[in-house]
Amino acid sequence: MTQSKNLVLDRTRINSIIKRIAIQIYESNVYESALLLVGVKDQGYRMAEEIQQELRGIDQKLKTKLIALAIDKSDPLASDIETSEDLSMYEGQAVVLIDDVLNTGKTTAHCLKYLLSGGPKRIEIAVLVNRSHSLFPIAPTYSGYELSTALDEHIEVSLKEDVGVYLY
Repeated sequence: MTQSKNLVLDRTRINSIIKRIAIQIYESNVYESALLLVGVKDQGYRMAEEIQQELRGIDQKLKTKLIALAIDKSDPLASDIETSEDLSMYEGQAVVLIDDVLNTGKTTAHCLKYLLSGGPKRIEIAVLVNRSHSLFPIAPTYSGYELSTALDEHIEVSLKEDVGVYLY
C-alpha cells in the first residue's frame, strides 16, 4: 500500500519562511564582519544557499561563507562528519547551523559537538520545520514552521524538484 503525501508547505510559503529567517539572522548578526552558514546536506545545504542569497539582498557588505556538512542522519553517532572547510575556519566566527527538519535533536547535537571543537564565537540553529520531538536539549534559534506530528509520521523536504514540505 502506497502512503499518500500531504503538502504542508508549498514553494511560495517556503520562500516566505526563508526570507523571514534570513532577516532574523541578519538582525542578530548585523555587527558581525562575517558569518559562516553551515548547511547539513542535502536539503539543509540547499536551504543555506537560499538564505545566503537572501542575506546578500539585505546587505551586500555582510560576508557570508557557505559550508557543507555531511552526516549520516540515520546514525549520527556512528557517522563521520565532514565539512567542506577545515575546522580551523570556525575559530572565533559566528556560525549558523542550517537544516531542513529538527526532530529529536540527535543529529543537531552531533553537528554542534563537531562545530564546537573548531572554537566558534557562537552557534545559532536555523530549521525550516521543527517537529518538537526533542530527546536532547536542542532548540532552534530560528524556526520556520512548528509542526506537531505523530512519532510514526515522516516529513520530507524538497527544495529542488516538486518543491515543498510533505507529511506522510
